Amino acid sequence: MHQHDEESEERVEIEIDEVDAPGIDDILSPDALAFVADLHLEFNERREALLAARIERQARLDAGEVPGFLAETAHIRGGDWQVAPTPADLLQRWAEITGPVDRKMVINALNCGADVFMADFEDANSPTWENCVLGQQNLRDAVRREIRLEDKARGRVYELNEKTATLLVRPRGWHLVEKHMTVNGEPVSASLFDFGLYVYHNAEERARRGTSCYFYLPKLESHLEARLWRDVFAYTEEALDIAHGSFRATVLIETILGALEMEEILYELREYAAGLNAGRWDYIFSCIKKFRNDPTRLLPERAQVTMTTPFMRAYTERMIHVCHKHSAHAIGGMAAFIPSRRDEEINRTAFARVTADKERESQDGCDGTWVAHPDLVALAREIFERNLHGKPNQRARLREDVTVTAEEITAIAVPGGTISEAGLRLNVNVSLQYLNAWLLGNGAAAIYNLMEDVATAEISRSQIWQWIRHAAKLDNGQVITRVLYEQIRDEELAKLGGASADRYEEAGEILDELILTDEFVDFLTLVAYDYLD
Repeated sequence: MHQHDEESEERVEIEIDEVDAPGIDDILSPDALAFVADLHLEFNERREALLAARIERQARLDAGEVPGFLAETAHIRGGDWQVAPTPADLLQRWAEITGPVDRKMVINALNCGADVFMADFEDANSPTWENCVLGQQNLRDAVRREIRLEDKARGRVYELNEKTATLLVRPRGWHLVEKHMTVNGEPVSASLFDFGLYVYHNAEERARRGTSCYFYLPKLESHLEARLWRDVFAYTEEALDIAHGSFRATVLIETILGALEMEEILYELREYAAGLNAGRWDYIFSCIKKFRNDPTRLLPERAQVTMTTPFMRAYTERMIHVCHKHSAHAIGGMAAFIPSRRDEEINRTAFARVTADKERESQDGCDGTWVAHPDLVALAREIFERNLHGKPNQRARLREDVTVTAEEITAIAVPGGTISEAGLRLNVNVSLQYLNAWLLGNGAAAIYNLMEDVATAEISRSQIWQWIRHAAKLDNGQVITRVLYEQIRDEELAKLGGASADRYEEAGEILDELILTDEFVDFLTLVAYDYLD
């Protein structure tokens, strides 16, 4: 499909791949695509400059620089400022459920009793062209309460309940592109594609229903990246005649550099900010990635990196303090457990861990938390309702007792941490299973009673790379080498697969490309995306 902006002084050529689905031409309408193209032309140069700045920053870290709080923004950290008032439908966020944008998930998540549903175009979504475009159609239908799914095989019809969760949308991160749409021969920013289509189709309808477009913003590494989002919001409001300051954004603090600038990030977005979220899995991945060449910051197997580990606790405690100081919500991390329909013992153990996690978050001062499965919503809501004494949030708890230094945030270590062969093998196995699911179009895969998404797969593959890089030892004394990885990869591949539709061979190729390389690959999706569609 080709489109041209004939009113512009300069010709703008838009190319878009077809999607064969009923009603999809409305989503990919000429006016909607022209708006996405406008966003791309206005902001892509700045986006690319910020990505180049990430590369420069990494080079300094590789050379031994240890990041800290920014001297030039001390006035922001010491300032007396507040974020914009919180809309009524975002005041209570005790339990938030997340998931991909497929039709059944959207209906079930909105219906499940959670306060918020985060519809995810990012880590829980395999970004096939069909998934991304049909996801927009699903959200448009949900906003208008027209979404419906008939499952003839089960004799079930899925429709929205009278009361539903508040909808937030997570576009893909600044580092990704949408290859199926080009502007003047250049792929558009995936962030701007996801955001632009959603806002173009839904901002007016959301306003008519007494609410607005709310977002989760992923993977930010600096306040300058937050400033870009702020400018995108302001530009969009003007372009689409939306009242200024209507949008709201919650930022995931899921990079260690973002953690060191979380107050500045909130400040840049203060006209739009609703809060911050402790994105724990991506945060662990970021700690590995940013300090990948530093053997003193080597992490043990993933299960041992808990939220009570000192460096993890430091960043979450600071997040609560920063949010409440500026009247923003602090949202706790993901409970990724998926209840078993067959094994009650697994459930008993897991529910005890989830309960302890949510009790700690609510008692620390979080205003709400994330869960990956509807069966955990009631558990999370009960804990927050009880510990918040029925109040919608606890932003009045300023946590002025919290004093966290930059050194505590960057002290990446797990005292007494170990790596077992089982832990190494699990990382290989989960990486292969997740990549296979992702290539098959499923971005949120249930593996060993956990909801695995891109973030958890990133931890698994980056740990293997780092362990090989620094010749880490297993608890039996064996050194982790490329040869050992290849042996375990072959053994795990032999256990998996067998179905004709499986893509385990390609999953193995991708994993090798990520692990058997001297140069660390920043995001597995940058490699795996070429295998999609």
